Amino acid sequence: MPELPEVETVRRGLAPAMEGKRILHVHTRRKDLRFPFPENFNHRIEGAKVTRLGRRAKYLVGELSNGEALIMHLGMTGRFTVEGPKAKAGERPGKFHVAAGEVPKHDHVVFDMQGGATVTFNDARRFGFMDLWPLADIDHYAPFDGMGPEPISNQFSGAYLAEAFKGKKAPVKAALLDQYVVAGLGNIYVCEALFRSGISPKKLAGSIRRDKLETLSVEVRKVIEEAIEAGGSTISDFETTTGELGYFQHRFQAYDREDEPCVVCARPIKRIVQSGRSTFYCSHCQK
Repeated sequence: MPELPEVETVRRGLAPAMEGKRILHVHTRRKDLRFPFPENFNHRIEGAKVTRLGRRAKYLVGELSNGEALIMHLGMTGRFTVEGPKAKAGERPGKFHVAAGEVPKHDHVVFDMQGGATVTFNDARRFGFMDLWPLADIDHYAPFDGMGPEPISNQFSGAYLAEAFKGKKAPVKAALLDQYVVAGLGNIYVCEALFRSGISPKKLAGSIRRDKLETLSVEVRKVIEEAIEAGGSTISDFETTTGELGYFQHRFQAYDREDEPCVVCARPIKRIVQSGRSTFYCSHCQK
């Protein structure tokens, strides 16, 4: 599933086509995605202006001029493409990118935007979804209610982690994946941040020293910002709005490197399973 950097990359790709523009027409080509579309979905958003296109954790949030929030989730295979009068015909991805094919029958939602852009949501497995919620009450939308701070926000720090981890007997890997602790962190970037911090993923969250938590908060922020700059990581299905694939996976130091030499000590990277997810780490460098 795309993680925070991938969703932020998509947000930035959609913003020029959607932000400040009216939704002229919406074409929904089926009755549902992962869930049914909200009642009167097309009618409720046609004519509304997207005053701001934001993101909360792994969700895109379009703030509409009619007082509603258009909430969109990519699921496992969801992707947006943007076409318009300024698009370059035959444009191909660059050095670290690989073009991915599209199957038109999976184009489930099409937005015709003011200014001539067409934004298409394609989702082969239909695990993504779209929802509407009152913008003034967005903090009480079920997935957002009680959600932790964004890892690249001012609220996220070593001091915050010390308070959030106080008394926690869960492994730090599990604690960081808890969306009520930190919003938007996923398996890939937690593995990378823990490696850079020299913290074992098996260490109990509540037992980590304050100075190590300061380091961890800095490394979490760095790895997320680097991944956004790289356009996210492409493991299988993720691609940007231009059809390009993210290439942060070329910078992985731990994730998906089982039995490969550690970039620091040359000992083999290990893989264990925690809470049903693969964890990659160096048992020598991470204590």
